[in-house]
Amino acid sequence: MSDYYDAFEVSPVPLPGPDAVAPEPFRGIYGMPQFLTVPCADLAASTDFWVRGLGFIDLFSVPGQVVHLRRWMFQDVLLVPAWPGLAEPTAPPTMSVSFSCVLSQIEQIAESCRAIAADSIEGPRDTYWNTRDIEVITPERTRVIFTAAKQYDGTSQEARNLDSMGIPAPNEA
Repeated sequence: MSDYYDAFEVSPVPLPGPDAVAPEPFRGIYGMPQFLTVPCADLAASTDFWVRGLGFIDLFSVPGQVVHLRRWMFQDVLLVPAWPGLAEPTAPPTMSVSFSCVLSQIEQIAESCRAIAADSIEGPRDTYWNTRDIEVITPERTRVIFTAAKQYDGTSQEARNLDSMGIPAPNEA
């Protein structure tokens, strides 16, 4: 991994740790380098779930046309009406979209989603690469993963996993 370098200064994601604080929702306007467009049969219900359950803000809306949601900088979602003839999915897709969060938000998001739709959450679960994740299935059947980096512990199995992938310990980077 010698061709890579630390570039955390370009990311809104805070360094992991027990005191990591999530940034406030970003309300600035910028050219979006990436965003998700989600067709919705019920734009109001989807907006409610993404805002109350997942913690997005309604950055702006054009009634009946688009709802531009955002959490942190570069976490943009456009909810749009489903086009005529689009069949409602009966199963969640195998593909997912992931959003970073901090550890303290994992349970908060899970509880908020469960309060709206009890069966919408799986997890939390710890990953091979040192994150804690929850999987959310939204009303329009989008598979959303919220992932939070755990604090690095050089003696953990996750640290050994990262090392085996060629990712050096933070103090060795």
